[in-house]
Amino acid sequence: MRSTDVIAVSQDCVTLVYIIAGAMSVDSYGEQTEYSAGDALLFTGRQRHSILTSDHAFILVSTLRFTEAAAHLLELLPDILNVRNLAADEPAVAALASQLGPTLGHGGNDQYDQLGSSIVCRMMANTVLVSIIRAWVLRGCAPSNWPSRTNDPFFDRVVEAIHADPGAEWSLERLAQVSAMSRSAFAARFRAATGTSPASYVTGVRIRSAQELLASGLGISDVSRAIGYESDDGFSRAFRRYVGKTPSAWRLDAKKRASASAIL
Repeated sequence: MRSTDVIAVSQDCVTLVYIIAGAMSVDSYGEQTEYSAGDALLFTGRQRHSILTSDHAFILVSTLRFTEAAAHLLELLPDILNVRNLAADEPAVAALASQLGPTLGHGGNDQYDQLGSSIVCRMMANTVLVSIIRAWVLRGCAPSNWPSRTNDPFFDRVVEAIHADPGAEWSLERLAQVSAMSRSAFAARFRAATGTSPASYVTGVRIRSAQELLASGLGISDVSRAIGYESDDGFSRAFRRYVGKTPSAWRLDAKKRASASAIL
């Protein structure tokens, strides 16, 4: 049996939903998207969303507030920001997230009540919020007016090159050349500064570009080649891993949304 809950937050907050175990689907604007254990989502306060949890699901829900200095960033976030596989890519952040608030579904516990100092809680919440948004940005999902991704001119040079030509063969060696570093130094410095790998960032940019091309009507094979994939299967696997559905399913949904907007 599955149960339904409603996510609703105030305008100056976001709600963190982190799936510790099991799975859930989110109903937003009439469209359902599936998420599984290890995925993290941030919901803004613009829209009420229904989530359907599976049997034995263990899902954390926590309300987080932006500081006054960072409140303007909330306007740049989508209604739902998702970072899939957070547990695999950011295990330390995922461990913190699992302690931040009450849970939905079965198998929950009250460990979050034992954290003690509210200052410690705020520090943990801030770390989780910043890390999730950073992961989202580094996967190439941020809008063009998002603040600079790094404060390092070497990395900015790399980011600009990737966005200028997502379909290029961005090997570690080539990225290191752009940054004017050795491969080992570049890889270590990139991960230390951003918490993710260069390959993960490149994939995020490519998938974002793929969404734009699919929405424009370009065929799946053409999109696959345009963003640097040698096979449609490889592209489809990467797309589904980041978006939660196949390219063809996503394109069909995009067409439906466009048609609905045109009618309205």
